Amino acid sequence: MSNEIHSESEKAQPLVYQIRIEGHLGHQWADWFEGLVITALDNGETLLTGPVVDQAALHGWLKKVRDLGIPLLSVVRVKPDQAGPFDVKSEMIDRSKTNLKEK
Repeated sequence: MSNEIHSESEKAQPLVYQIRIEGHLGHQWADWFEGLVITALDNGETLLTGPVVDQAALHGWLKKVRDLGIPLLSVVRVKPDQAGPFDVKSEMIDRSKTNLKEK
């Protein structure tokens, strides 16, 4: 799998990742996962979504998941227009306070 960006429009867009974990995170975790939108899914999983400046930042978020002992289900790079709860060209909307169930 290649991490290369080919077109000029892709170079202008930040890379956006979705990290899927088991269980629901409460709103108190928003500061821990600064820069990511936390979305509780109906199936009992949580989706962490956000722009990633580089691979080191992505690994930093994955380390936080590991440090909490939460099972990691998937890590997926998505196109910015498919990222869902925020527009990466503007301010991110933190929906964690309205969408999450307490653990």
